[in-house]
Amino acid sequence: MSFTIAIVGRPNVGKSTLFNRLVGARRALVDDQPGVTRDRREGEGRLGDLTFKVIDTAGLEDADRESLSGRMQAQTAAAMALADAVLFLVDARAGTTGADRAFADLVRKSGKPAIVVANKSEGRAGEAGVLESYALGLGDPVAVSAEHGEGLADLYGALRTALPEATAEPDHDQVPAAAGEDQQKPIRIAVVGRPNTGKSTLINRLLGEERLLTGPEAGITRDAIAVDLAWNDRRLRIYDTAGLRRRSRVAEKLEKLSVADALNAIRFAEVVIVLLDAQAPFEEQDTRIADLVEREGRALVIGINKVDLIERQPGVRPRLREEADLALPQVKGVPVVALSAKSGEGLDRLMTAVMDAHAVWNRRVPTAALNRFLSQALEAHPPPAIAGRRIRLDYMTQPKSRPPTFVLFSSRAASLPETYRRYLVNALREAFALPGTPIRLLLRAKANPYAGRKRR
Repeated sequence: MSFTIAIVGRPNVGKSTLFNRLVGARRALVDDQPGVTRDRREGEGRLGDLTFKVIDTAGLEDADRESLSGRMQAQTAAAMALADAVLFLVDARAGTTGADRAFADLVRKSGKPAIVVANKSEGRAGEAGVLESYALGLGDPVAVSAEHGEGLADLYGALRTALPEATAEPDHDQVPAAAGEDQQKPIRIAVVGRPNTGKSTLINRLLGEERLLTGPEAGITRDAIAVDLAWNDRRLRIYDTAGLRRRSRVAEKLEKLSVADALNAIRFAEVVIVLLDAQAPFEEQDTRIADLVEREGRALVIGINKVDLIERQPGVRPRLREEADLALPQVKGVPVVALSAKSGEGLDRLMTAVMDAHAVWNRRVPTAALNRFLSQALEAHPPPAIAGRRIRLDYMTQPKSRPPTFVLFSSRAASLPETYRRYLVNALREAFALPGTPIRLLLRAKANPYAGRKRR
């Protein structure tokens, strides 16, 4: 079912950049100067498997109704009236302003489902603004970078939540379900890796048919192709992708497009299987790909294919486990499965690892348990003293999952050393059974109640 979304917000928060990102072309003018967009612009947008009409609007400003700015506001109001949902953009780097709060009331009064989109959130500079946007009262914000294409997978999920009926998949695109089975959304899985590691062969084996072209030549797959299947009564959508070579070796335009397609598949996936060749596992490019998946915040599973081509040696699986933890310390405990896509060996273990990784990626920890953990972690290893003053860590909570994200409040958050931050992440992973999943630990400084007061 088709639907319409309107992009609204203050001037210069990145509405036209997001519009261009969604329509897949440079359709709207973009400049650092605010107020470039005046009339509303419509286009056909696409996000994952969703297609919709998207409307770019002028920046919201207080103005007389008869002025140019006032007439621009009327166009924005008309866009919201036409839309099924509203994307309310804020600038994460500038933080939430009084104008944002005033215009949030207008969006709320429109009666349309609204999604707060905290744009320009790349890097640590935008993290505080994302948390501030909770105060707008329009639900959980979605952190994105429209310029760099980051966070679109979370925006995809927010649209599905806001418009469940409009974004429901058509009947002809669903895998036939057993009688009485709940129609669950399919788990999106991307299979990525270096060229010729057996990605297409693996998916064909899971499907039980030669759905994808395979062969001994490297680079056969160019597009990211999605196929649906059911595994133990759970619906899956698996994306086959082109092989990812080192950037210095990618010269042809077609391969660049294929690589971009593969990177998009990673961003829209929930679980990513990084497939390695057992004859040469954990090469530099393998670890680069796995690190990319971790930075995108996707659940990760390492599949080591072609084990039928190497000599069986005692202790080979523990050795691969050790190599994975050594090469990927940022996702310690990541599932590592030895398999043969050609013979089907290890496929049950691989899919079990995928389901387990997806469950861990969605896990939430109660706040009370987190603060008991924090107290024990501080008692075991107190934070170091900086400039003669001990850093006090006050409170921890988990605002979101997918991946598990924790916020730690402290009076001197900026002074906490990276080594101690890594200690807390590893302790969280062990205490709450979060093996292999990316963990985000955000540090927030508590407001000083005495700031600005004069000394007596």
